[in-house]
Amino acid sequence: MASLPDEQTIASAMLAAFHQGDMTRVLSLSESLSGDNETTLLLRALALRATGHVRDAVPLLVRLTQLKPHTFEYWNNLGLAAQETDQTEISEQSYLQALTLAPQQADVHYNLGLLYLQQKNWLAARDALLEAVQLAPDFIEARLQAAHACHVCGDNTHEEIMLENAIDWPPQPAEQALTLASMLSTLGNQDVAMHVLKQALLPNNGASHALRLRISALRAALYERSNQLDKAEAELTQLPLENLHEQQPQLSCAAWLAHAAVGARRGDSQHAAELYERIAVTTRDAEVLAQAAFGLATARHQQGHHRDAWKALQDAHEAQLTIARAIVPELMTEDSEPLPMANLTANRAERHRWATLTSPSAKQSPVFIVGFPRSGTTLLEQMLDAHPSFRAMDERGFVYELTERMTAIGQPYPSALTDLTQSDADQLRALYSAMVRKVVPDLGARQLVDKNPLNMLCLPMIARLFPNASIILCVRHPCDVLLSCYMQSFRSPAFMVLCSSLERLARGYVRAFEHWFDQVDVLAPRVMTWRYESVVAHFDENVKQLGRFLAIDDPTPMTRFAEHARHKGYISTPSYAQVTQGIHARAVQRWLAYRDMFEPVLPILRPVMERLGYT
Repeated sequence: MASLPDEQTIASAMLAAFHQGDMTRVLSLSESLSGDNETTLLLRALALRATGHVRDAVPLLVRLTQLKPHTFEYWNNLGLAAQETDQTEISEQSYLQALTLAPQQADVHYNLGLLYLQQKNWLAARDALLEAVQLAPDFIEARLQAAHACHVCGDNTHEEIMLENAIDWPPQPAEQALTLASMLSTLGNQDVAMHVLKQALLPNNGASHALRLRISALRAALYERSNQLDKAEAELTQLPLENLHEQQPQLSCAAWLAHAAVGARRGDSQHAAELYERIAVTTRDAEVLAQAAFGLATARHQQGHHRDAWKALQDAHEAQLTIARAIVPELMTEDSEPLPMANLTANRAERHRWATLTSPSAKQSPVFIVGFPRSGTTLLEQMLDAHPSFRAMDERGFVYELTERMTAIGQPYPSALTDLTQSDADQLRALYSAMVRKVVPDLGARQLVDKNPLNMLCLPMIARLFPNASIILCVRHPCDVLLSCYMQSFRSPAFMVLCSSLERLARGYVRAFEHWFDQVDVLAPRVMTWRYESVVAHFDENVKQLGRFLAIDDPTPMTRFAEHARHKGYISTPSYAQVTQGIHARAVQRWLAYRDMFEPVLPILRPVMERLGYT
């Protein structure tokens, strides 16, 4: 009689079968074994996971962690199996234990970050994934997912860092390519986004067709977003509306959004509204719901259905708050401060102690365009960008980043501006210039236009580094500003909260201008006020005044801003479509259609309104 093979022989056979990829044989051989042999437990668990029996693998992996509690790989494997079977608490604890044992393992940080993404725990996901990239800078999958988490969190700085040189990445699977292209497009990298979509890898299964159509939908959206409507419509011929069904919500919603956006641009607001309403009953994705509700509000406003528009706006903000709640829970209370920079002021005594430093002249300094969002800053930016003497860089938070850099090295902003040496100031300006060059490497001899509305809250930094700079404050009737903000979808979670109600918006607006008035009084910068209503009513006269303020010999090219904007392509702000249409008065006193909604906040606004010259 032949003797039965011993455990070691079976283990060796299992290992050979595993390396050959024969998981069925691995499982068959393991059936004759019992006990706690480490190798056979691991091989059986891995084979079960590879053949789709992940839940059966979990107890074996738990046993391995009990037998070898100091082996981080076993904890990581348990985390993966538990995650795949929706045992998220076990998964998280397993990854954390693995990191306790091996904190330098980038793949474990990555796996933990993916778990947090799955749970929509965006802040924790961002931190875990950024740590993975810190440990393994060439870990492309980690960079992509870290950028995604940063994107949702409104962390533009780290998102851009994660996506540097994305054009050199290998082709991505279609699902990841869609995510990557969406992020690149919001950063203004339209060409790279299109390249990513062109290189996307489609699977060899039934999902391939739907993914191909989702890529067409995103292409159409990108073309519309960059004012290339003919190309957008050509893409949409791949997505006839009669072929879209609720059974494929991701594809259908993406296509409906693109069809609706193009339809609205062509003036068919009723058709756009119908598509946006269809989205609302098809998906539970908060981001998509918010996008559709904002679109619906705009369509209903254009039709004069103001109550329906307001209801859609309330739905949009409710959806956005579900996103913000997970990212900035500290801002959910009524007395929170979504604009913390408004609390950071330079006082008169500190200003008097500023040492005189060598600084750039007015022509060597950027032109700063500031003002509360939706006050006409994009219009002015495109006017200056249309002039051959200037170069805009789209909206960037570089001045704000300088304030953070100071604080990070132990120089609290703005009080430490008092002790700033010539070397300190030169280094900060060099850092600013380096960030600018990454965005506009072709700046050359042209004067930079730095348009960021909320740089109005960074006046001390601007005044210290560029004391001779020309600053243009854009103002518009406060109620029109608030309505426009309330009707826009902002990416920043803090701004989602700020814009969630008219009252919060009104208090934020007043707080921003109180800060501005105080700092202008203390710092005495060179400021011109650019009043939207006056520009609309007396355009040529205001262009001449602007030319005199900026010492431009011939300001005429600025009058051709609409044509310039149409050819420019991507413009990051919500006004990307409006600035291609030239000067018109449709946005003046638009708030009066919603006067009943504004009555409760008028007392909050009135002091600032009167100081700005509005009634």
